[in-house]
Amino acid sequence: MFADPFFQLLSLLLLTVVIILLFQRFHLPASIAYLLVGILLSPNTVGPSVDDNLISHIAEFGIVFLLFTIGLNFTMPQIYAMRHTILGLGMGQVGLTTLVVTLLLMACGLNPAVAFVLGAIAAQSSTTVISKQLTEQGESNSHHGRLSLSLSVFQDITAVPFIVVIPVLGTAVASEIAGSLGLAVAKAALAMVLVIGVGRLLFRPFFHLVASKKSAELFTLTVLLVCLLAGFATEQLGLSMAFGAFLAGMVLGDTEFRHQVESTIRPFRDVLLGLFFISVGMLVDPAAIVPQWHWIVLATLLMLVLKTVLVLFLLRRKGMAWQLSWRTGLILAVGGEFGLALLALSGDVLPAMYQQITLGTVLCSMVIATVLIKFNLQIAQKLSPKEKLAVGDDVPQAEQAPPLQNHVLIAGYGRIGQILGNFLEAEKIPFQALDMDASLVKQASLAGEPVFYADAADPTVLKALGIEQARLLLIAHDDLPSALQSLYFAKQLNPDCIVLVRTRDDSQLDALRAAGADEVIPETLEAGMMMVSQALLSLKVSPARVALLIAQQRKQRYQLLHQLFHSEQQQPESAEVPQLYPLTLTQEHPWVGRTIAELPLQQVQLQALVRAQQRQLNPAPETLLQVEDVLVLFGELPQIETMTALTATGG
Repeated sequence: MFADPFFQLLSLLLLTVVIILLFQRFHLPASIAYLLVGILLSPNTVGPSVDDNLISHIAEFGIVFLLFTIGLNFTMPQIYAMRHTILGLGMGQVGLTTLVVTLLLMACGLNPAVAFVLGAIAAQSSTTVISKQLTEQGESNSHHGRLSLSLSVFQDITAVPFIVVIPVLGTAVASEIAGSLGLAVAKAALAMVLVIGVGRLLFRPFFHLVASKKSAELFTLTVLLVCLLAGFATEQLGLSMAFGAFLAGMVLGDTEFRHQVESTIRPFRDVLLGLFFISVGMLVDPAAIVPQWHWIVLATLLMLVLKTVLVLFLLRRKGMAWQLSWRTGLILAVGGEFGLALLALSGDVLPAMYQQITLGTVLCSMVIATVLIKFNLQIAQKLSPKEKLAVGDDVPQAEQAPPLQNHVLIAGYGRIGQILGNFLEAEKIPFQALDMDASLVKQASLAGEPVFYADAADPTVLKALGIEQARLLLIAHDDLPSALQSLYFAKQLNPDCIVLVRTRDDSQLDALRAAGADEVIPETLEAGMMMVSQALLSLKVSPARVALLIAQQRKQRYQLLHQLFHSEQQQPESAEVPQLYPLTLTQEHPWVGRTIAELPLQQVQLQALVRAQQRQLNPAPETLLQVEDVLVLFGELPQIETMTALTATGG
């Protein structure tokens, strides 16, 4: 009966669920649970086994989707912004570890290609193990925690070139390796041009079209299509599918759909990544590993010590404190899931015995790492010399800090959401907004506002937008089930976050208050003013300042309350109602090369100028306009249309 593929699948799922439940009971990483499932169901162990061909092909997509999500979080601008600290430390850690291990193994008589692969595997650390353990210990936002996580994620990025290079080492003879590597690099460059170039032109408008249909199924299918299509393109060039998925993720990470795409792909990624770890576990051969146990123990200890010392060396050269350097080194000493991925690609390079020793080494390090991370402070205190801490040694640096801290999240960027956004921007309080109306998000994003296409009722979206560090969440839409879900997850993830909820009337007040809402405000124009007042007071703006702002708005006939974008589905009832309109200056636009003071803006107001994705409120009259500038205009729709028609004819 066990030969039946369906029965094998059921057995696989049953054993996986049981073991993961046990591991979660003892707060152990799920990745090790998956590996244990693979070992138990391997043909190399006693008892029932699963045909590895049943999952090996599907399991490969776990790494594909993992690289895709990493690409979403590491766009080119973000990598450039990290160049001074994380880029230097990250490249130093990966490069130095790979080099030192390679030279040591070559000195022991190993083939250079084999030594290089083992060095690349040793350089990787487990982001999964590190993030889970630090979160459980409450250290994920500490200086050493953020530094360790940043370097670990950077290692995941550096796995991309290794993924390109390692298969080449296995297919080329020694005399042809240099030429094959050069060809692989050229193919990788071509793949980057194709995926990134085509993606920048097509992905954003295509996702706007899909999102406008308001179909979750269609959006999910589109995400899978784009990810796998990019992987297929690089595979046709002789590269890995994971490399193409990473490039596609980088492109989509630069759009307002990033958080919703990540939320959509996450279930597929987690399940398939679990299958990948199971497939790696099935490679374990106890009959081959047991005779080599002494080499595995020695290699594990050497790897843990070597990686810790190398990270310590790099951080001390940067002038960081002894204790911080030791703690970061101990955390990064662990082997990683990408090391296992590289091991899976190295079948033509590493002999079978080396594969088993390496596999055992990485698995042992992942188990020992939970102890090293748990007691990193105590170990670091024992190893660190007495020193006087400099001011700021325990203060997070800007390069390692999350994108936003103590910010505001706005769920629903309609009228009320935009009102609050206008006031927050005026007060220079950071915020991020999300909405499921693609046309509205497109306009606001084009105008330089931090708005994303995403569902606030999804906890992964809230986490991606930093709900755990947020000071305030405003739920400004009128979807009660979605609001209750958003409220529940927000309070679960950050009990201290103040949550304000907008409703149409008082009928939903009791349900929302029972769910944990700090304030529930019915919708009217004055209710909008009340919500703004409450939000600013919650953010510690002085009562006198709030009163002055409200008085000014009443005197100006609620001007900020009318400066709104309108989606294609929700146009104002009257064309005479003023609204915001983003106008992009093309190469042929007659305003290019003119100053703002020279523009014919008698009937409309210029609210902001967006240049190179930087939003400037009330730009100076002498500002010279350039191609691709976005002017955010405010006025009645007929006036805006008339002015746009005039500019099209050279007016």
